[in-house]
Amino acid sequence: MSRISKTFEQLAQQGRKALIPYVTAGDPHPSATLPVLRAMVEAGADMIELGVPFSDPMADGPVIQRSSERALKHGVGLADVLAMVAEFRRGDANTAGDSRTPVILMGYANPIEAMGTAAFVEAAAKAGVDGVIVVDYPPEECGEFVKLLRAKDMDLLFLLAPTSTQQRISTIARLASGYIYYVSLKGTTGAGHLDLADVRGNVARIRAESGLPVGVGFGIRDGATARAICEFADAAIIGSRVIQEMENAPPGEAPQRVRAFLQGVRTVMDQAKAA
Repeated sequence: MSRISKTFEQLAQQGRKALIPYVTAGDPHPSATLPVLRAMVEAGADMIELGVPFSDPMADGPVIQRSSERALKHGVGLADVLAMVAEFRRGDANTAGDSRTPVILMGYANPIEAMGTAAFVEAAAKAGVDGVIVVDYPPEECGEFVKLLRAKDMDLLFLLAPTSTQQRISTIARLASGYIYYVSLKGTTGAGHLDLADVRGNVARIRAESGLPVGVGFGIRDGATARAICEFADAAIIGSRVIQEMENAPPGEAPQRVRAFLQGVRTVMDQAKAA
């Protein structure tokens, strides 16, 4: 069982839902990434989605595109991201390593293909990665990649959207492990208005095909929307708003801003359990 599955199992036993924040590795500077990851965990994050910077992030809105551009200016690539995960796991003389929190890499096919899929899986497993989301990998072509990842107890996660056909939902239900990421809005990250009734209906469609947990992202901006989503989903995924908190932070204070924001979200989410 992967670390992701174990975490969801533990949360279910506690009657809690997962908080999964996203940050782009290397933004606003490579030196900030590890402190931000640790701040997320301290704030109550159950898992972390770590973005791999890419020059053409087609599924991302302007906020996450800017974060990718900032990281790329510092030369951050896939190998650097894996090194960050390894250091997060290992710790250093001043900070204990984290062997508990699942880390999911989110990115695009090109960097993985450039490294080679088999070499990537080996390196990711060695670094301590728990799951991978490759936005532009067609699920129909992922059979071999799934086998490589599962052999290392890693999960391949897929995106489903309001426009996903029943056939695509069924295909992903057969291939996915860990959790399914439901994109609540049409378009890119950080855009649009969240229609809770529509999201609830589409999450139900996914559950009819898969017993995996369902996380919802795109459009979750605060504790109130996270709590509302988690009335019927298993996880709230927050990306653009986390990046905005970092953008608005004074120099050197991104970890503190992220911690304060996520603590507020976690508190509101946990109030639902207590209610």
